[in-house]
Amino acid sequence: MASQPPCAPCSPECLDEDGKTVSQLRSVQLPSILSSDLEQLFHKLPDVALIRAYGRFRLSTLEAHQDPLLAPFDPLEVSKDSPPPQEHPKPEKKFWGDQETLSKIPFKVLRGHEDLVSSCNFCVGDTKLLSGSYDCTLKLWDAVDGSVIRDFEERPKAPVLECSVTADSRRTHSHNGLGHFLGRIITASYDKAVRAWDLETGKLLWKINHETFIASCKVSPDGKYVVSALDVDRAICITDAENATTVSHIKNHHNRSLTACCFDPDSQKVASVSLDKSIKIWDITSQATLLTITKAHSSAISNCCFTFSGHFLCTSSWDKTLKIWNVHTGEFRNCGACVTLMKGHEGSVSSCHFSRDTSFLVSGGFDRTVAIWDVGEGYRKLSLKGHSDWVTDVAISNNKKWVLSASKDKTMRLWNIEEIDQIPLVIEYKNALGLKVKQCEVCDRPFSNYESDIFSETVTQCVFCRMDAKDSSTEASSLSGGEDSLSQEGSLGTDD
Repeated sequence: MASQPPCAPCSPECLDEDGKTVSQLRSVQLPSILSSDLEQLFHKLPDVALIRAYGRFRLSTLEAHQDPLLAPFDPLEVSKDSPPPQEHPKPEKKFWGDQETLSKIPFKVLRGHEDLVSSCNFCVGDTKLLSGSYDCTLKLWDAVDGSVIRDFEERPKAPVLECSVTADSRRTHSHNGLGHFLGRIITASYDKAVRAWDLETGKLLWKINHETFIASCKVSPDGKYVVSALDVDRAICITDAENATTVSHIKNHHNRSLTACCFDPDSQKVASVSLDKSIKIWDITSQATLLTITKAHSSAISNCCFTFSGHFLCTSSWDKTLKIWNVHTGEFRNCGACVTLMKGHEGSVSSCHFSRDTSFLVSGGFDRTVAIWDVGEGYRKLSLKGHSDWVTDVAISNNKKWVLSASKDKTMRLWNIEEIDQIPLVIEYKNALGLKVKQCEVCDRPFSNYESDIFSETVTQCVFCRMDAKDSSTEASSLSGGEDSLSQEGSLGTDD
């Protein structure tokens, strides 16, 4: 049985493209210009012809409306004066702070201080930022929108030199089961005072006045101690963070003024550096100096920081270099630096900070740049430029996605380094040199090796293990040479 067409001519309710029936089309009032003969012809037309005619009429009407819009875009319409096309403004993307679209590393600028920003930190799970400034203020920032959450009251009446915050906000357990948060902020200012603030409420907990200027202050990771580096008497003072009582006060700890100090991750050791180019590590339990490194740099040492494991210490210096020291191996005291990071800054290095997994190191310098170093390879991975004056301090978030830098230009910059390993310049640089990353078969340390068709030597050990092996072979050859000479002398004597 043949199928019927979708619209039979005899059907009075056949629909057109707009869903109108034929009866509705016939009821349309025609213009008065049509004669009675045309009206009769219109009513005599078949339904299908009527629908097609109506469709053509609608199409011509639509084209007539579109012609004025399409005329300005017609490249052949050069002789006609047509109005220019209307431009619809596109909504601009808004960023808080400033943003340079051509920058390979996106960053945000935080403005709010009226003078040099001396110190910066991440806190509260990388969701908050803490800063101290020479404008005598201490500010807590929201890391998401860049707004100032709290301007601490009872602020110092002198420039803030440094601010430090506990690693995590932990709740203590008292006998009544209530306890309180140990999230604390420690500040040192030019008025010779150390202040402790409650991170949660912003209230001032205690204040200690010293008789000399304070060059640096740090709170221990467990929140129990505060160490202060004192200027004139070249001392370190360790204070109980709970009741502000003095635990240790070691005068003449260095030969010249101290510049910085820091705790190890276990909160048991304190490292201090000085203008005398030396490094000292003090043990809180034994109340003794465990390690002294004299002439660690060729100029004054500006800052220091421990790795998260506590096995290594990094120092930055005015000699434009950074050095990473092993503080546990016996060879450390004789051999000195394990790694020297050079050619990263064109001026004095002011600050340094390890990432949580020690995979890279961040430093700030007086050349207005922030350098990111590959610790395993010992080379500068990236240089972040944007500050208009000295970079005074740097910090890294625990998730390694953000770097925070403070500057003399009264701003802080929050750099997004989440995709730092995917930057083409770094990859092209390594490939252009033919460098390949390997792992030492002796000490498991990663190292770079140059391999090409011309230089086909296969190297399986890092440079340190190769040097040790070379020294051992030299000693062995010298010993064997001495034995050979003695045997030759003995043989000559026999012959005679």
